[in-house]
Amino acid sequence: MSLEGKTAIVTGGARGIGRAICIALAKAGANVVTCYARSAEACEETIRLVEECGVKGMCVKADVSNLEEITAMVDTVKKEFGTIDILVNNAGITKDNLIMGVSEEDFDAVIDTNLKGAFLFTKALSRTMLKQKGGRIINISSIVGVRGNAGQTNYAASKAGLIGLTKSVAKELGAKGITCNAVAPGFIETDMTASLPDSVKEATLASIPMKRLGQAEDVANLVAFLASDEAAYITGQVICVDGGMAV
Repeated sequence: MSLEGKTAIVTGGARGIGRAICIALAKAGANVVTCYARSAEACEETIRLVEECGVKGMCVKADVSNLEEITAMVDTVKKEFGTIDILVNNAGITKDNLIMGVSEEDFDAVIDTNLKGAFLFTKALSRTMLKQKGGRIINISSIVGVRGNAGQTNYAASKAGLIGLTKSVAKELGAKGITCNAVAPGFIETDMTASLPDSVKEATLASIPMKRLGQAEDVANLVAFLASDEAAYITGQVICVDGGMAV
């Protein structure tokens, strides 16, 4: 499974699952570009790890909910690398609360980053991939987008929206050799989940048939496969990486 000579854009690659995806793609031979809105230092650390794999990396400041900044980023990447073959829409935030406590601002912020950002990047890159007659688009959804979750109405809506986006894009672009799939992680051990109370972690573990938390690499390995030629006939799918949580 080789991605040698390919170029990938991974949004939200500064830490956690995003960083693991960047590294997995780099290990498979792809040049990797990621972006940040605030933390340049974390983004640059990801690129340092990417370049240790013997490929090129680039870190770009861009707000995933701003079309002008996305367009400028895509133009910069094309000038530097020539092509953009892989898009991983991973950027995401949470602003959890019960629905009565979710403000309109918090709802909009989550939708803008998690769903609108994926739409804008896909829109910006679709013309490029159509001209190339090929490409891979991988959206990082969530088990919460599949099952819903109390206290996460905004997050669940954004991740469920990604599933609808995935299936629609797969139908629109499939005839040109462009695949679009969604990966739905379950309870993955990251900085975000580390801050949860022990009682929440224990209750979640009890619902996982494999009785362990997932690792960021579990998600990243699937993304690398979906980005490869070996996955050329897989499109429009939602694949859960959850230890059996959704069963």
